[in-house]
Amino acid sequence: MDVLWFLRRSSAVVFYLLLAIVALDFGGENRAVEARHRIYPEYQSLPAVSVKHAHRTGYHFQPPKHWINDPNGPMRYNGLYHLFYQYNPKGAVWGNIVWAHSVSKDLINWQALPLAMYPTKPFDINGCWSGSATILPGNRPVILYTGVDTQHRQVQNYAVPANASDPYLREWTKPNDNPLVVPGPGINASAFRDPTTAWFEGGHWKILVGSRRKHRGMAYLYRSKDFVHWIKAKHPLHSAPKTGMWECPDFFPVSKNSANGLDTSVLGQGVKHVLKVSLDLTRYEYYTVGTYHPSEDRYVPDNTSADGWSGLRYDYGNLYASKTFFDPVKNRRLMWGWANESDAVQSDVQKGWAGIQVIPRKIWLDSNGKQLLQWPIEELETLRGQNVHMSGVKLNSGEHVEIKGITAAQADVDVVFSFSSLDGAEQFDSSWVNAQDLCGLKGSGVVGSVGPFGLLTLASEHLEEFTPVSFRIFKANDQNKHKVLMCSDARSSSLKSDIYKPSFAGFVDVDLSDGKISLRSLIDHSVVESFGAGGKTCITSRVYPTLALSDNARLFAFNNGTQTIMIETLDAWSMNRPVMNQALE
Repeated sequence: MDVLWFLRRSSAVVFYLLLAIVALDFGGENRAVEARHRIYPEYQSLPAVSVKHAHRTGYHFQPPKHWINDPNGPMRYNGLYHLFYQYNPKGAVWGNIVWAHSVSKDLINWQALPLAMYPTKPFDINGCWSGSATILPGNRPVILYTGVDTQHRQVQNYAVPANASDPYLREWTKPNDNPLVVPGPGINASAFRDPTTAWFEGGHWKILVGSRRKHRGMAYLYRSKDFVHWIKAKHPLHSAPKTGMWECPDFFPVSKNSANGLDTSVLGQGVKHVLKVSLDLTRYEYYTVGTYHPSEDRYVPDNTSADGWSGLRYDYGNLYASKTFFDPVKNRRLMWGWANESDAVQSDVQKGWAGIQVIPRKIWLDSNGKQLLQWPIEELETLRGQNVHMSGVKLNSGEHVEIKGITAAQADVDVVFSFSSLDGAEQFDSSWVNAQDLCGLKGSGVVGSVGPFGLLTLASEHLEEFTPVSFRIFKANDQNKHKVLMCSDARSSSLKSDIYKPSFAGFVDVDLSDGKISLRSLIDHSVVESFGAGGKTCITSRVYPTLALSDNARLFAFNNGTQTIMIETLDAWSMNRPVMNQALE
């Protein structure tokens, strides 16, 4: 991915979107750089003098210092998990991008290896950007990645281990027969990037490359018999109007009948496919569930969700450039994603670091066949320490109850709320189509009937600061159905004013017939990852409290609805620190 994360303030976001749209409308198909990119040359090579720890995470993936963005090429190889990622070794803003490399036995404790790739050849001298890993027959790993060549074209290259018998895969070689794929006639050479993991079908390896044609997002498909000579298909695997540039595409099968993952090449009657794209214009992602027709090399989304900006998301908050991979040892598909910073660029420079990866998530198809479910990997539970358990606690209207006895700034909280009746739920207005706008209108402090209720995370003692993660239940137009709004609202998260504090939100498609709904939140100093209703709706917020820091942070359960809410069960754990990117000796 060749761009910086979206700006923190809504006015700036609108301004840059308008510039981007102008670029789409009037830019020729071979224009080099579009106006929405933010570059800070004065900071790109300014090394961190010191690393400030006030908001640094305790158990999320991040290097010791400086900037990171997209996760790249995750895989399991010879007993180790590998994660590559876009990294600036010289500063805390985007620039000087290389492929950094870390390994782990459990996806929790990580060791840093030497840099895997950096610009050295004519086909990537101006950038080693995002890509994916594929393990070929004979247990041979290969990386496909986007390079920016001497003509500033985005081209697709490959790299192989210098020594495949080294389980750490410390050194990578970029053969001189690169590039493998170049932008041909009619393809925008400045919008052609992020090759996917390859799948094998019909005697050919196949990959996707993200692109755009004016306003239309494109997933171009390429085929190869030998993984070296690639031919572009006559038509894209899929495209969608008015979505703009498709970055970091991901295409993979999911089982209709099991939570187990599938190798990327699996086809069959019991399989659906997922196409995910990262939207360069909006800085969020969306996905569809559908059917892959291999004989035609076309993907057709089901009509169960929108194929566009209003579509389903992995995460309705701060997550971008996600990448999945199949873990054959535990038979699961796992997802990595980048959670960028929401503070000011100058703050990133001062603190000496920027960017984290979310906790890896297992993903699988919901039993309704309409959406994916996500859940933090089970290995995370090995970090759990001191536990607090509650059950049968009433939350009357306007009450908040503190959960004491854990490190509230670094915690894992799993709670089930219940309610006696939904008869008095507020009527849902059909004009409320945007969940984030609705959360802004009816936040945690706005009294409702059934909700808002949930958790006040990273809260100060007297609630000058807090990040509420909450549910609010409405009565839908169909009187027998209900609409559930889930919010992770950063507007009250910090007394600082120079940071982006959105009211992130998503609707939750959940059956409430049992009178219960669950919430799990992973709290880690400046990030709150939340999973509603068993992972049906997920929201990540980046927040920067000034009072609710370390031992001064508090955690509360709350109810601001008129109807009493019950804490059926609540378990909260202090989270220990893993080994995080210590250099491999």
